[in-house]
Amino acid sequence: MDPFSFLNISLNADGSLTRHSQFPTTATTATSDPSLPALSKDLPLNPTHHTWIRLFLPNSPLPAPNTLPIIFYFHGGGFILFSAASAPFHASCSILSASLPALVLAVEYRLAPEHRLPAAYHDANDALLWLREQALNPSAADPWLRAHADYSRCFLLGSSSGGNIAYRAALHAAKFDLEPLVLEGLMLNQPYFGGEKRTESEERIADDKIIPLPVNDLMWELSLPEGASREHIFCNPTAKEEEEVERLPRCLIRGYVGDPLIDRQRQLARMLKKKGVKVVEFLEEEGHHAVELFKPEKAADFVEQVRSFVYGLAGVGEHKL
Repeated sequence: MDPFSFLNISLNADGSLTRHSQFPTTATTATSDPSLPALSKDLPLNPTHHTWIRLFLPNSPLPAPNTLPIIFYFHGGGFILFSAASAPFHASCSILSASLPALVLAVEYRLAPEHRLPAAYHDANDALLWLREQALNPSAADPWLRAHADYSRCFLLGSSSGGNIAYRAALHAAKFDLEPLVLEGLMLNQPYFGGEKRTESEERIADDKIIPLPVNDLMWELSLPEGASREHIFCNPTAKEEEEVERLPRCLIRGYVGDPLIDRQRQLARMLKKKGVKVVEFLEEEGHHAVELFKPEKAADFVEQVRSFVYGLAGVGEHKL
C-alpha cells in the first residue's frame, strides 16, 4: 500500500507536505452559549513560530473555591497532521474541560516535515514557560487563568504522537524549577513510540486500519531529525538512559490490545516502573488506535480515567498493560 495515498498527502520538492484533506476545524466561542460544554479562546504563544494555545473553560458554575487544575493537551497525527483546532480534538478538549472540570490548554505545535523534531518539543516547552509567566504576572494574565487557574495542579496530556510530545515535555520540565507551577502528573493516551526492530503487536496488526506499518514507517521518516534511525531517543525512549526519568511525576498510560503500538506502550511502562515512577495503567481489550475519536463510549471511558487520575478518585479499576 502507498502510505502517501493512505494519508492523502504529497511530498513536495522542497521537503514540505501538501495535505490534501484534513479534519475540519472548529472556531472558538468565548461568550456564553448554553449549548456548549466549554468556552474557548485562542492565545498567542510564539508569534515567530506561529504557535498558539487554545484555552478551554467549563461553561457551567464552578465548585468552590472556583479554581481548577490545568491540563496541557497535545493532539495526535503522527507529528505531521492536524491542529489544536481540528474538530475531533476541539470536541475532546471541550468535553474534558467540562467533565473533569479543568482548564484545558491545547497547544498548536509545529508539524513535520516542515519542522522536524524537536520543534514540537520546543513548542511544548514554550507552553510551560508561557504558563509560568502567566502565574508570575497575574495582573497581565489572561482573565480566565487569573480567576480560575490552580497553578499547583498542572498535568500534561497527549494522545498518540501528542503523548510522545507530552513525555518529552515532562522530561524537559524535570530539569528546571517551574515554580509556581507544579507538574502533578503525566497522562499518555496510546503514546506513539517506535524502534528499529518490529514488535509482536506491530507484526500481528501490520495492516491496521488507522496506522498500518507502511504509514507508521513514513511518519517516523518524515518527523525524526534528518539521518536519525528509529533507535533515536525521540522515537525509542528505552534506547538509552535519561536521568530525568527518575524525576517524572506519576504517570497514566492507556492502551488497547488492538493497537499495533501496544507493545511499545508496555515497554515504556516497564521502563518507567523500573526507574521508580508511579505508573497507573489502563489496558482495554476492545479498541484500536485513536478509537475514542470514533466511538462515544470509548471517549467516555477516556474522560473518566483522566478524571480519576487528576482528582485521585477511587472506583476506576486499573488494568495492567
